[in-house]
Amino acid sequence: MSDPSPRKLYLLDSYADGDGARHFTFRIDQPLARDLAAVPGQFFMLSLPEGGEAPFSYVSLPDRNGHFDALIRRVGHLTGALFELPTGTVLGYRGPFGKGWPLFFSSQRILAVAGGCGLASLAALIEAAASQHMPFQLSVVYGARRADAQVLGRQRRRWKLIMPFIETLEETTNRGRRGIPLDYLDELCAGEMPDAVLCSGPEPMLLATAEEWLQRGVPANRIWIAAGCCLPCRSGVCDDCTQGADGPIYRYDRYRLLQAASDVPPFGREGWFG
Repeated sequence: MSDPSPRKLYLLDSYADGDGARHFTFRIDQPLARDLAAVPGQFFMLSLPEGGEAPFSYVSLPDRNGHFDALIRRVGHLTGALFELPTGTVLGYRGPFGKGWPLFFSSQRILAVAGGCGLASLAALIEAAASQHMPFQLSVVYGARRADAQVLGRQRRRWKLIMPFIETLEETTNRGRRGIPLDYLDELCAGEMPDAVLCSGPEPMLLATAEEWLQRGVPANRIWIAAGCCLPCRSGVCDDCTQGADGPIYRYDRYRLLQAASDVPPFGREGWFG
């Protein structure tokens, strides 16, 4: 495997970005060619000085100076400790790992459906479309349980000025549209079938969205899901399972075959937004 030992990673900045989440800016010390070759949807391993390591998605990809961003939720001991560290702290970094989102090189209609913190996995791809670095037409629908659970607020404000971008909220509010992303597919697509569908978020949302578009006629080999949370080791870098080799981004036909062979666990049913 690449990166058997962590490399130095500097914590440059962070700010609150959604309920229980922070937006971090890091810098890789002496970035390598493989860092600059990272693609949207891949992940990296972050380790703390006192020990512990966990995987996180890139929100922005490493640049030539090694700078990149990540959205991290406070969900356990490691992330809790990370939230308390001051800027300038030296951390450990390994990556990039996994398979990312497909890169579309022709003018196609792409629909991205995200829920909760799942927007982080799609952020670099959305940014590429917003910056016109990718020649495809992207539309986005993003759902969260409540307004304070929405993430990437600064990025979303800019994206909504550039591309079709619908936000939904599951709980009653005066902000946004009431409901879940599936409620607004017809409005967003304006009667046109997307050429590809990308899904990232809680597991029930992924399956529901993928199955909905299958019924509407999108082939399974034109649907992709981010299923990183199904990695048994939570990292995908141990070589002991097909999830680490094939994920965290799965083409849906491939995912269904792996699930039928019990090489990936069934999705849970905790709710659309966790």
